Amino acid sequence: MNTKKIAFIFPGQGSQYPGMGRDLFDKYEPARRIFNKACEVVGFDLKEKVFNGAEEELQKTEIAQPAIFTVSMACLAVLINKGINPVMVAGHSLGEYTAVAAAGALEFSECLALVIKRGEFIREASEKNPGGMAAIIGLEATRVKEVCSRVNAQIGGNSSAVEAVNFNSPIQVVVSGTAGGCEKAVEIAKELGAKRAAVLKVSGPFHHSQFMNPAREGLAEELENHEIKDARIPLVANYTGNQVTSGKDIREALVNQINSPVLWEDSVKRMIAEGVNVFIEVGPGKVLTGLLRRISKDVTGLNIEDENSIKKALGILNEG
Repeated sequence: MNTKKIAFIFPGQGSQYPGMGRDLFDKYEPARRIFNKACEVVGFDLKEKVFNGAEEELQKTEIAQPAIFTVSMACLAVLINKGINPVMVAGHSLGEYTAVAAAGALEFSECLALVIKRGEFIREASEKNPGGMAAIIGLEATRVKEVCSRVNAQIGGNSSAVEAVNFNSPIQVVVSGTAGGCEKAVEIAKELGAKRAAVLKVSGPFHHSQFMNPAREGLAEELENHEIKDARIPLVANYTGNQVTSGKDIREALVNQINSPVLWEDSVKRMIAEGVNVFIEVGPGKVLTGLLRRISKDVTGLNIEDENSIKKALGILNEG
């Protein structure tokens, strides 16, 4: 294990599924403490909605975001209890809040309360500026930006109908904007040779610089009520792809993240440049592990979401 340099990466909205975290709750006391504390913070039985609720219920932003955060933190608690500690952390969009908590800049309850407020601000901004997102696979970032330019020239008017907002891997970029803009982007992307392009099932134009401005303003004001500590370990920020450690810089990262592109590919490459050779996706699903394979073939990607994945990861980590 001495040669392994580990980063924890945390998933964002879209990774949720019914029953996630149940295995950990049943088997590990640290996970139970996290879930029980989360129920106190949110003011309802989050466990019931996550373990036994309908998929449609879990897709609602006000349920999905605290649920993903809580499950990821439960997974983290088990990992730390097993003696696995990272040298760096990062999270995709919502997952950045889990990374902030994992880095020790905010304690669990306070960070969960912020996640809930962030979801409210995003929902309100989405109601003012209805729209959506679309994933484009098989085109490089420059080509996706060309797609956006063509859409905006046709239907943009006085604003940006669509923007490239999630740079997830060399061949996967997500765009955000009006419903019509996203549909047009899918059409043009396919014309330009995209392997796949599809509108996503999300409730708004997340990370759009103009449409998410009200959410940014609300979050900036809310963060004034919270003391963000210096991180114990470096956090790689979504909006720059660079590492931050000071409470001041982390606050700036959280404010800017909400209406800025997620530079996930750059974030992963930065961690690799710092010597990270093992990435553990901590939380539901394997979305980030899949992206990692497209970014680099030279690092190990693991995921932790249940008892089986924990046993598998521990086995690999203890090799050599």
